[in-house]
Amino acid sequence: MKQWVIPDLHGCLRTLIGMIEDRIRPTKEDELYFLGDYVDRGPDPKGVLDYIMNLEEQGFKIFPLRGNHEEYILLALENERKLKRRFLFFKERNRLYDEWMSAGGASTMKSFGVNKVNQIPEKYVEWIKRLKYYYILENHILVHAGLNFSRRDPFDDLHSILWASSFTPMPEKVDNKIVIHGHVAVSLEFLQNVLADPSKKYIPLDTGCHHSERSGMGNLVALELNTMELLIQPNIEK
Repeated sequence: MKQWVIPDLHGCLRTLIGMIEDRIRPTKEDELYFLGDYVDRGPDPKGVLDYIMNLEEQGFKIFPLRGNHEEYILLALENERKLKRRFLFFKERNRLYDEWMSAGGASTMKSFGVNKVNQIPEKYVEWIKRLKYYYILENHILVHAGLNFSRRDPFDDLHSILWASSFTPMPEKVDNKIVIHGHVAVSLEFLQNVLADPSKKYIPLDTGCHHSERSGMGNLVALELNTMELLIQPNIEK
């Protein structure tokens, strides 16, 4: 059994397919862990969700986490419903929706072919709601963004798990496990340097798949936890 960890996808469906079908080629005994941020920015967020959900339906072992961009959808939707209930003739502007749009949400709306967040089909909303915040494995902890090690229990701070832009690992608080995360994009060289340093207690896997215009980025990676093999799939969306 292999355990593959795949970071932020941001609507890069063709690149994801290339990684799964040409490089990983998983069996149904393997485990595929996703670190969140399936939607926004890239060309086909709905396609990414459909592809992962289809893998689940086919019986592959899929372990998807919630990212902050999935959280944007839930927050915008929750606020939209509150505003609709509160005002009968005039609806206040949904500022959480505006915030989501400023973070790349327009590509998600376009991929679903909708004009309002509450038009996103319920099956996708329910799938997002079921996403876990973290996975604790034998030697690793998987989260989207990071952990707040200033807390007695770092897992209590769900906001940091989704939104932290930086953190300082304290291995003694998590049974000396290595934290694997995405969220903040790093260069491929930076990631490879971290993997080559056994003293590091964190692995930043997001190499900016949708940032193909940035030097050192524009790749989707997958890390196999038993062998620490790193697969690299360049962005092929264009």
